[in-house]
Amino acid sequence: MKVMVVGGGGREHAVIRKLKENPEITQIYALPGNGGIARDAECVPIGAKDIASIVTFAAANNIDYAVVTPDDPLVLGCVDALEDAGIPCFGPRSEAAIIEGSKVFSKNLMKKYGIPTARYEVFTDMDEALRYLETAPIPTVIKADGLALGKGVLIAQTRDKAFSAVREMMQEKKFGHSGDQIVIEEFLEGPEVSVLSFTDGKTIVPMISSMDHKRAGDHDTGLNTGGMGTVAPNPYYTPEVAARCMEEIFLPTVRAMNAEGRTFKGCLYFGLMITEDGPKVIEYNCRFGDPETQVVLPLLESDLFTIMRAVTEGRLSEADVKFSNQHACCVILASAGYPEHYEKGYPMEIPEEIREQVFVAGAALKDGILVTNGGRVAGCTAVSDTLESAIRDAYALAGQVRFDNAYCRTDIGQRALRALREV
Repeated sequence: MKVMVVGGGGREHAVIRKLKENPEITQIYALPGNGGIARDAECVPIGAKDIASIVTFAAANNIDYAVVTPDDPLVLGCVDALEDAGIPCFGPRSEAAIIEGSKVFSKNLMKKYGIPTARYEVFTDMDEALRYLETAPIPTVIKADGLALGKGVLIAQTRDKAFSAVREMMQEKKFGHSGDQIVIEEFLEGPEVSVLSFTDGKTIVPMISSMDHKRAGDHDTGLNTGGMGTVAPNPYYTPEVAARCMEEIFLPTVRAMNAEGRTFKGCLYFGLMITEDGPKVIEYNCRFGDPETQVVLPLLESDLFTIMRAVTEGRLSEADVKFSNQHACCVILASAGYPEHYEKGYPMEIPEEIREQVFVAGAALKDGILVTNGGRVAGCTAVSDTLESAIRDAYALAGQVRFDNAYCRTDIGQRALRALREV
């Protein structure tokens, strides 16, 4: 079978590596892929948002199945267009992808169907938002409504920071039209947990939990990024918490989307916070998380392609979805200056013996040489019997991947280790 994966980051590299395990797949194309993915799939220089060209390529190359992973093409209707052309896909159609594409939609959905989340207000007028902030509790959370590369959320610790965030989003258009509407919501406290899940709109099967590290600097300092590293499973996600999430959040969300005529099929991501009042939803994503995928899929013992087809065909209840009892840690190597200005084009060295444990994100091939081409450059993932050894091994891998201007956080997984010691 010929399979096409839309996207070109570390998440896509992890998905492609897992798909390669299925013997039925004879060819994998990545659109556009990247210089590292080129070792595992045939990269095609078509952008993930160029939906017309994606459909044309799929038809011309007799693609049997497509996996659409980034948020932008999902929200823009890539799955709709491919399915309408007769190509089965893994991923939600646009009417369901709105669960990530609009924070206003998702907050209103949770309010309507009683799914626990932070209290919030929605604003389309900047002056009204600024007046509200004059008396709102601080700290507060300010979110651009639309997609913003994972950076459209600001936790304002002071009132002045909150005012500035609103002006940046609504007046200065820092995130373009994504900031035409904003959500100002209650600041919640507690451990954060990421749970990816497979769902065919009837059955929902959570994957192993994970813990992301969003801030650029050690000890959760600095700017928000797309994610500087992950560990799995997340020690705060106990069996008791998992059971409560299934009854209060996961199943109600699937049912709510069905009731709205927006049946969700694909990977539904739950960003959760475990508060004193129980688990609450911070955000939904309509796809695999990055870099959560880089620790979750290496722990998947079942065949990913078989599961994906079961989701597409509405028979997920029949699929075998099994995860290892081991631990995984992914350390992201980034370009110094990320998530703001950074230099590109530095040659990369990845020793052959560790290539299968390195998921390449921001890299390109230039005259046959792999060079840096993004903010987050590579994710180094280790799997081990204990979290402590997985963290140690992931950092050992990161130390072997070399390029000028590289940096990484030095404390990935330390919060999870502390949580394990508290149990």
